[in-house]
Amino acid sequence: MSGGGEPQAAFTFSDTTAGYVIRRQDRRVDLRTLDGGTVTVHLTATTSGRRLRNLGEPYEDVSGSLYDVLLPGCFVFCHGPIYPADGGPHHQAAQLTVVTGPDGGWPFERAGWWTGQLRQLAAFYRRSQFGDGEPDFGDYRTEILGNGQKGAGPRQEADTISRMVYGMAAAYLLSGEEDFLTVAERGSRYLHDHLRLADPDEDVVYWYHGMDNTGPRDHKLFASEFGDDYRAIPAYEQIYALVGLVQTYRVTGAPEILADVQATLRLFERYFRDQDRGGYWSHIDPVTLSPFHDSLGPNRARKNWNSVGDHAPAYLFNLYLATGDPQHLRMLEHTFDMIVTHLPDRSARPSPFVHERFHGDWTPDRTWGWQQDRAVVGHNLKIAWNLMRMQGALPKREYRELAERIGRAMPDVGRDVRRGGWYDLLEREQEGGRHAFVWHDHKTWWQQEQAILAYLILAGNTGSDDFLRHARESSAFYNSFFLDHDEGGVFFTVLASGIPYLLGNERLKGSHAMSMYHKAELCFLAEVYTRLLVHREPLDLWFRPRADAAFPGRLLRVSPDVFPPGRVVLDRVLVDGAPYDDFDPEAMTVRLPASTERLTVQARVRPGGG
Repeated sequence: MSGGGEPQAAFTFSDTTAGYVIRRQDRRVDLRTLDGGTVTVHLTATTSGRRLRNLGEPYEDVSGSLYDVLLPGCFVFCHGPIYPADGGPHHQAAQLTVVTGPDGGWPFERAGWWTGQLRQLAAFYRRSQFGDGEPDFGDYRTEILGNGQKGAGPRQEADTISRMVYGMAAAYLLSGEEDFLTVAERGSRYLHDHLRLADPDEDVVYWYHGMDNTGPRDHKLFASEFGDDYRAIPAYEQIYALVGLVQTYRVTGAPEILADVQATLRLFERYFRDQDRGGYWSHIDPVTLSPFHDSLGPNRARKNWNSVGDHAPAYLFNLYLATGDPQHLRMLEHTFDMIVTHLPDRSARPSPFVHERFHGDWTPDRTWGWQQDRAVVGHNLKIAWNLMRMQGALPKREYRELAERIGRAMPDVGRDVRRGGWYDLLEREQEGGRHAFVWHDHKTWWQQEQAILAYLILAGNTGSDDFLRHARESSAFYNSFFLDHDEGGVFFTVLASGIPYLLGNERLKGSHAMSMYHKAELCFLAEVYTRLLVHREPLDLWFRPRADAAFPGRLLRVSPDVFPPGRVVLDRVLVDGAPYDDFDPEAMTVRLPASTERLTVQARVRPGGG
């Protein structure tokens, strides 16, 4: 030690603590943490405070009024250095994020919070890709830097275009802003014209992995170039190529989109579905279209969560909502029957986490690549969320039981009970009393989405206060730490403390792994679930059916998600701004009037008595 004098207490680390204010006295604030423990944080003369804010909202400083806002019951995040001290660590509050207001209300439960966030996200991605001019998808690039500028690579990937299209169509559904729909429609057309491969002999459609369009001719890539799927056709890429197309079809009824989607479904049934044991193969060879070709290596004759379960949230629920076709309901039922039959751990000492990768006979594959015998926390939450959605279409006891079992188990094993938020990859089996981290304790944006939506719909359908608390605490962490108020958009990853992690691909706002889908889906469905299920308030939606709209029976189906019969009803319809009464409140369908022009349909849905 240099400089003389008394040695200072050894500094350990800075960290974040989440909790509810129990009491405040002088410069001490006692917090009840998420696991029920108690932490005392110490305010200093330089402690700063801010209120939680949405994208596009101004910074609100409360540093000068902390004793007025830190009322009992207030939910806060405290960040600062932690020192060793007699009686336990000494938490010094450098910065406080005050989440709940004076009335105890959670700001993200205000009507329009998530819609406003989705508007900001749509504006960010529109500006990043096309500036202020006309949207030309010839200029689209997969890679978007953290500041919103395009990366140097010429690559266009079908999946990321479709994910952006989804976000724009969802933004139109909640806002009615025509520019967002224009982007969605042009992106859908671009996919059809440039990244679609139709096989008229087999009557199926494939979607290219991507293309480089900087030369005199487009250089198209049929097989995937992503490391896990290299030189194969992975099911999930074909699945996510449909995500934006189907959401745009819901809004417009475009017949060419419906035809492409139906042809892709024939691809799934003919080449990916295991006709003997059920489910869908994870990969097929790009030449033979066989799941058994040796070229597939570790992906030969395999199934996984993505190839079986991702159909439902990516496009199949929305396709069923738009068409009411019983064929799509049967496919949904098959998907969820496979999930409840094969994914839960039924060993003598079961893990709380599901199995995610399988051999062809549904034997769990515990040796594949990075996954081994490991659990992706977000996949477990995604299963719970979508099983509860399926209860609205075809209720089964086993669906609900697994959804609630996962919902009850995950907070103890996948959540950060000191800081808030949800972890990424954990060992499925306990060792030393815990499920160890595989790489790190970071938190990614999409896994927070799955938690928020899972617990919102669990709370809305069970009335459980615990599920609602998990939804609120998860939303608080996401909105406090993932929103980039400086550059726009959402951070890919944050450290356990909530500080953004900005290295490698995780510094990007656009990549193979990130476009606009998950954050837009979160905004859309969090607004839907909060308004209709939690607070039981009405919600307005916008549709723009074309004159040639290919909706079965000319019925526009306006339900924003799958609900049990009578839980949500259609209350009011405007067509081109005028009241319109040819609609079925319970079925939530509007019989479109004959027209040679496009129509604008505004539908107000509200909670029913069911």
